Amino acid sequence: MTPTHGRGLLHLAAAVDHEAAYDGGRHVESARLAERGGLDFVTLGDSSGRPGPDALAVLSRVATATTRIGLVPTVTTTRTDPFRVQAALATLDWVSRGRAGWWIDVSPTEDESRPSGRATAPPAAELWRTAGEVADAAASLWDGREDGAEILDAVGARRVDRGTPHPADHTGTGFPVRGPSRVPRPPQGHPVRLVDATEEPARAVAARCADVALVRAADPERARAARERLRAAAAESGRDPDGLRVLTSLLVDLGDGERAAERGHGGGGPRQTARGPLYRGGPVDLAELIARWHTAGAVDGFHLVPVEPCRDLERLVNGTVALLQHRGLFRTFYPGSTLREHLALPRPANRYAATADGTP
Repeated sequence: MTPTHGRGLLHLAAAVDHEAAYDGGRHVESARLAERGGLDFVTLGDSSGRPGPDALAVLSRVATATTRIGLVPTVTTTRTDPFRVQAALATLDWVSRGRAGWWIDVSPTEDESRPSGRATAPPAAELWRTAGEVADAAASLWDGREDGAEILDAVGARRVDRGTPHPADHTGTGFPVRGPSRVPRPPQGHPVRLVDATEEPARAVAARCADVALVRAADPERARAARERLRAAAAESGRDPDGLRVLTSLLVDLGDGERAAERGHGGGGPRQTARGPLYRGGPVDLAELIARWHTAGAVDGFHLVPVEPCRDLERLVNGTVALLQHRGLFRTFYPGSTLREHLALPRPANRYAATADGTP
């Protein structure tokens, strides 16, 4: 679908967090609803340090109950073995047939740091430096098997069909990473990597290795400035900035449409809160805000976090998204099957694979 307004494709995503929901049923319902609206992906937060299910395990269940929508669990890199992380995410990509993503995050609380022998949490800059190393190690392991190569399995009598395994060798993460991975190269090559780049320590990681960067901005000027800063940093790191999607993350409360004239409600725009920018109003005003920010070039899209999960996601899909589709600003169907295709991102080449002239 080609937008009628001349901007790039509008990208929309939503959080499907449900507090104290353990059976996964609500997450399945929310993901199916988001898929019906054609959203690029859904996210699920990490429960580490608080009661709740494991995000990656929940979205693995959601994968079998959906067919198109991208699935992006939060997996923190603090105290995390990169070998296990990359294998779990590669498995999600296989189970979902190319719809997996990875919300890279850190755990800066004291409780998260105690098992590693620290009395207090390390500085944010150190946590994010480690996060970048874990992301690099995971990517190296994903490339450790060439596309189409099988893995030796004595029980199944399988053999490596083609492509020599390429062992990784990373030591900076605190976990020795040797490889190669036991999981074949993911269908997407690399699952899509997402970073919340609102805070300074995370921006370098986002600019260097994220496919999607989130910024929490309460007005289009700040959103545009953040997007330009991230694209410039991506270019400085040697990347094509067009390979980075920058989405504004907003909390949305769609239960107060009648208060749209007030500041922080609908036409007054989002207001800053302790949890981040909050939009409060009706689905129509939210559609206007999304269209206005996107056509002005401030954002590539939005990541929307419902305040009341069931109510707000339903009004978002059946109201806001339907209006954007009617105006030709958002797709009415998925033209592809993988999350990278939804985001118009290329599939990464294997860094170890031989080129046509035989050189790596």
